[in-house]
Order: sequence, then structure tokens, then C-alpha cells
Amino acid sequence: MQQLLTLFLRTLWLFGFAIVATAQVDYSQYVNPFIGAEGPFSGQGYGGGDIFVGGTRPFGVAKVGIDTTAANWSIAVLNGGWTPDGNVTAITMMHESGTGGAPKYGIIPQMPLTSISSPVNILDNLTYSQPRIGQDTASVGYFKTQLQNGVQIELSASRHAGIIRYSFHEGEKHVLVDVSHYLPGAPYDPNGQFYVGGEIQLEENGQSYSGYGTYIGGWNNGAPFTVYFYGEFSTAPEAARVFRGPNTDPMRSYQGLANGRPSFAVYNNSTDKETSGPMNDRVGAVFSWNIDTESIISSRVGISFISVEKARAYIGSEIPSWTLNDTVESAVKEWNEDVFSKIQVPLDERANFTHVRLLYSSLYFIHLMPSDRTGENPLWESDEPSWDDFYTLWDIFRCTVSFYHIFQPTYYESMIRGLIDIWRHQGFLPDGRSGNWNGLVQGGSNADNVLADAYVKGLRGSINWTDGYAAMKTNAERVPHNTYDPTDFTASTKEGRGALPDWLELGYVSQDRSTRCISRTVEYSLNDFALSQVAAGEMPEDRDTYLRRSAGWQKIWNPEIESLGFTGFLAPKFSNGEFNNSGYDPLYCYECEWHAYTYEGVPWEYSFVIPHDMETLIGLMTGPEAFEARLDLMFKPNTSVQQLGPNGAGITTLMNIGNEPDFATPYLYNYINKQYKSVQRSRDLAYQYFHDASNGLPGNSDAGAMNTWLLWQMLGIYPLVTTPVYLLASPWFPDLNMTVNGDKNLRIIAHGLDDGYFVQRVRINGVLWERNWFEQADVMESGGVIEFELGPEMKEWERGRVPPSLGHVEL
Repeated sequence: MQQLLTLFLRTLWLFGFAIVATAQVDYSQYVNPFIGAEGPFSGQGYGGGDIFVGGTRPFGVAKVGIDTTAANWSIAVLNGGWTPDGNVTAITMMHESGTGGAPKYGIIPQMPLTSISSPVNILDNLTYSQPRIGQDTASVGYFKTQLQNGVQIELSASRHAGIIRYSFHEGEKHVLVDVSHYLPGAPYDPNGQFYVGGEIQLEENGQSYSGYGTYIGGWNNGAPFTVYFYGEFSTAPEAARVFRGPNTDPMRSYQGLANGRPSFAVYNNSTDKETSGPMNDRVGAVFSWNIDTESIISSRVGISFISVEKARAYIGSEIPSWTLNDTVESAVKEWNEDVFSKIQVPLDERANFTHVRLLYSSLYFIHLMPSDRTGENPLWESDEPSWDDFYTLWDIFRCTVSFYHIFQPTYYESMIRGLIDIWRHQGFLPDGRSGNWNGLVQGGSNADNVLADAYVKGLRGSINWTDGYAAMKTNAERVPHNTYDPTDFTASTKEGRGALPDWLELGYVSQDRSTRCISRTVEYSLNDFALSQVAAGEMPEDRDTYLRRSAGWQKIWNPEIESLGFTGFLAPKFSNGEFNNSGYDPLYCYECEWHAYTYEGVPWEYSFVIPHDMETLIGLMTGPEAFEARLDLMFKPNTSVQQLGPNGAGITTLMNIGNEPDFATPYLYNYINKQYKSVQRSRDLAYQYFHDASNGLPGNSDAGAMNTWLLWQMLGIYPLVTTPVYLLASPWFPDLNMTVNGDKNLRIIAHGLDDGYFVQRVRINGVLWERNWFEQADVMESGGVIEFELGPEMKEWERGRVPPSLGHVEL
């Protein structure tokens, strides 16, 4: 009886942690919006996070920020608009964040100018682009910069609108609206985006304007999409003129006027409206104010994929005030309530504020994408939510969606429903999607992994899982049409599994018929395991079929390949069943891109990426001791010989935390009950490559995927996607309270953290835990307490069985 009372009191104490009233804490002050703004080379974005810097809301449609120029296209990273070293060309309403490849968006612009006379050509932004003076300023919901022409720009955003405040000196004052503006790709990039056509209409004597722009292309080679806009100024301009000019941008498959002659604007003083003609002329307007005084001129702009009327309505409902700070305060309030306040850590003398800033900054970056476009779907009518800017599921399936599941279950259910609705109306789930268009598929059909992860962890709500499984089965059984994308002419890059004919016939992806033969085999294997997980509940007769198919990776395991003293690796295999042994070296992928053996990682790395069947993998590597030695080598400096490009710049180990395929690799020691090594490796990576600084990420943020890896690291947990299993690591905070499953509390306590971060023992809900893993039901559904005792000793504390291999199949 006394023992039960003691346990009860202990549990009461654990759950009775005094939570700081959220209304009294502004967690946004701990966000550094510039983490990942630079790479390893000071002053340059190359090799950094490609992040968006500006004003936005959690999963907002509007991401208002500046666009900049590329001084050197070989190292340009314009994807988020903001760069540390480029000149400003515009303030635009839409951006991506953390993405690689060709840019997308940078559309619906304004640009403050102090001269529109020659040599300024308003159709050539290089003639009016402006250097910045001093350091840009950014915080949650706010951005400020000072241009060389003397104009100060401040901005903020709601979910579908933005507000911009210009401070002009005495002299000329103009705001240019060039509907044809967008973020350009490199001249040699096959996936650049372009302006197709548009319209602008002056209203209220030029104090407001409306119209639309249509754009095509970008990283996902998207079809044309149209964005409607309504803009207005706080002060009526003295003059407002519309203009048009020939579009000289060379557009693949589209008519243009790329004959080398310069393009100049022609003003039309006889009308207040310009519309692009069949030759897709550029259109826009220039607004001008009194030159005699200093002026503060504000502008509000709303956007919509549906109509000008909706764009205008968003201004009224979301930014009713002309006071910029009102929108900033609203943004901070929304971020605090929807995101930051759901995790609370000590902010007193116990706090390591570097860790605190990394925590809340990571939370910020994982909520920039995807975009909640519910009510903004121009393609079909549906009662389901609408989401876009999954850029891409290949990046976020590994650990980001697992975080959404426990941290943002309402948003996440909405995302899953939106994904399934895309399949209903367009035939396939996306792997990437932006501008209302599926693409690109970098590997497998990884929406399968996302849906399976949600399913096995119990997400139900209003999700139609009958349709969800049918959508997954489409990926597994239907060959998508070849898109003949210049990125890869061999198969569809838009959706589905382009190498599915190989997979269905051979059980693996062959080198002679398909690109990315090794990495796609690995990913298709996990995709089919994902199907088996959902089939077990939705269509049990399918389960064994997909489970056996998920072992396809074993068919390309070549036991004769040797590298760095180890034997047996994933290897390219021809469609006739023979391995390619002609000079194959798993240390190389040969550019790690679309036509390589493996995508964004070498075969050495991919040989560890079998999360659903580690039992078989360890056996093929000849047992735990050899597995451990091989895994150790992944972390040895100066072993990487493959040129890694921007994602991995400066990394010399085979383990490349700058790319997603390696995210789980440092935690694999848990599978041989040497959890202390998982703690050592993962903590070393976090300390070496993640910082509260502009160079604080080891590669692209990738829509927050990189930031999520750090979040899980700080929690002392890592999820195994498509399963209900979580691996235990070591937490960074002495006490952390986190809202899970909507309204439950997960508390993570770290006793002895000041003495060391190696685990000595663990209790879950007061029970001594002998396994280095736990399951969803243990603490993620109803909440609970994970209590770590930490210290300096590297200790093999676990005595229970290793994490399960739920996809274990013997061929």
C-alpha cells in the first residue's frame, strides 16, 4: 500500500509541473529568422538553408518578403527571395522556404523607386535594383531593410495579405508594380519559371489597383497558375500610369520575342487598364507622389487563387488597420498561440538560451510550409481542405510529418485530407506540389509513407481511409505517363513511381532501364511497406503482397562488393538479373542527381536506409559487430570522396546530415542496444552543424525538414516513419512540457543534465524502462512523462529487446 501511495504521489508531482501562463510569455523573442540564411562561406547563401525571410503566418499562403539578384548563377540561391548578398528587385507576396533547384514564386510585386528616368528601364530590374545599407532586421511577423536610394521598407503579413510601409526622403517617390516579375532560375536551368500573361486595372484614381498574373514552370515544372491581387495605398498618388512592353524572356514551348532587342515600357495615358495579349506582353503600373516632402506611404495587398474580390476581402478581414504594428502584433499573437506556447522550457537561471533560441526558431521554420489553401482551390469544388507547396514529401516524410502528427494534429489531419483529395480529382497523390501542380518526384511515391505514418499512429478524424488506401494503391499499381521532363526524360517526374514497370516485373529498379536505380529501389521498398501497414487495417488481403514487395531492396544487395574493408552493399543491377560489377564503387553516386545511381547520397549511405527491416540489414552486414564497425566508419572524417555540392558543403564524413536520407543513421546504434553511441553521434552532429547563427544549417532547410531533425534531437526522441515506434536519445532541456494530440501533455525531464548527456536510466510514466524505444500509445496519445537520468558515463543501460523490424521479410 505504501509503495502504491509513493508511486501515486510521484506521478502527481510529475504531472503537476507549473506551466507558465502562455499569455505572459512572448516566445517569438527567441526566434532567429536568419538561421540558415548563409552557408559555410560568409556573406553568401550557397550551401545554406535557402530560407524565406519576411512576414507570414503558420502555414500561411502569403509570405511577404524581398527578392534579390544573383551575382553569380553558379552559387545563386534565390529560392526564398532573400539572400545575404544580392540587390533588391521587389517586395513580393509569395515565396517558398528552404528549397533547392530552380526558384518558384517571387510574384505579385511592388518596388519603391526614386527615379524612373533613363538609365532606369522599368522592364529591366537590373537597372533599378538597389543594394541594401546596413543590416536587415527581422523578427516573427516583421521585416525591415534600408535601400541605397534612401527608401526604408518595413513589412508584415496575414494569411492571405501583406502590408508594406515605405519611408521616402524628399524627392521623387514611385512604386512600381510589374505584374511580370518573378524569381528567375539560372539561364541553363531546364526548370525555370516564366510569366505567361496578366492584367492590371487602376481604381479610385490610382489609390488602388487590381488584376492577375499567370506564371508557369519553376522547380516542379508546373503548369500555368494564376494569382489575383488587389492593392491599395494609404495616400492617393499624384499620378498613376499603366504600361505594357514586349516580353523578351525565352520560354521553352512558349511564344516569346527573344530576338535580342531591348524591351522598354510604353505608357498608356488613355486608359487605366492593361491586359497581356496573345504574345504575353508584360504589363504593370507606376504610382508617383509629391516630391517636395518626406513621406510615409503604406500599401496593403491581398492575393487569391480565385478572384480579385476575394483578394480585396482578405485585406478587409485580415489587415483592417493601416498601422503596420497592428499586423505585426497579430502575427506574433497567432504564432505564440498556434505554435510556440505548445512547448515550454525553463526560461530562468537554468536556461541555456542558445538552446532555447534553436528550439523556437526550429518550430518557426517547420511551420512556413506547406501552405493551407483551404477555400483557395481554383481547380475543383470540394468540401475537403486544400493544401499546396509540399516541397517536398521526399524531404519531410522522414521526421517532419511525425512531428506534425503529435504537435499539430488538426492541421495534420487537414493536410492528409487535402492530399487524398488531390488524388480524387487529379489521379495521383503528389510527392512534391506547388502552384496547384504535382511534381517533382525525386525518388519514391512518398505520400505513401506520410499516409501510413498517420494511419499506424491512429490519426482518424474525418479522413476517408478507404480513399486514402486506394490512393496509395494507385501509386503501387498504376504507371504514370512519361512527362518527358528535361530533368529526366526516362519517365514521369510529375507523380507516381516512374520506374514502376521495373518494380512490378523485376522487384527492383534496374540500371539499364531506369535512373536512380539504387535509391528508387530503396524508396519503393519502404513505400510498399507503407502500403502493407495500411492494408492490414483497410484491406487485409493485400497486406502480405506488399510486405513481400517491400523486400525488393534485398534483390540489389551484392555480397561481393568491397569498400573500405567491408563487403556487401546495395549495387546497380541490370534487368537481366546481373549486377554491374564494372568499376562500381559505392563511395560514388556520380553527381547524386537525377541520372545517378543514387539521389542526394552515395550508395554507402543508402545501404543503411532500410528503416522497416533493420534486422535483415544487420544480418546482411554479417551481424551486430560488423554492423557497428561499418556504422562507425560513416562518422570518420575525410572518408567522403564524392563532391556533395551545396547540400553538404564542408562535410567530409560519409554521414551527411545535410541531406535527408541520412537523418535516421546516427540513431541506428539503438538496434544493437548501444544507445549511448546514438546519443554521441547525433549530439556531435547537432553541435557541429546546427547553430543559432546565419550559417546555422548544414544544407537546405527543405521546408523545415532540417529544422525538424534538430527538434527531435532536442526532445531526445527520434520517430521511425511508417511505424508507431520512437527511438530514445537524450534531451537538451532539464524540463520540457509539450502539448501532444491536441490537448494532452508530454513532459520530458532530464535529471543530471549538467553532469553529462549520456543516458543512465529511463522511466516512462514512473516505470523503469529497459528498452531504448517506445511506442505511440505509451505517451503520445494520452500524454505522459519520460524521465531521463543523465550523466557523463557511456553506459549500455538498456536490457530489453532491440527496436522491432516490422517489415522483416526473408527472401
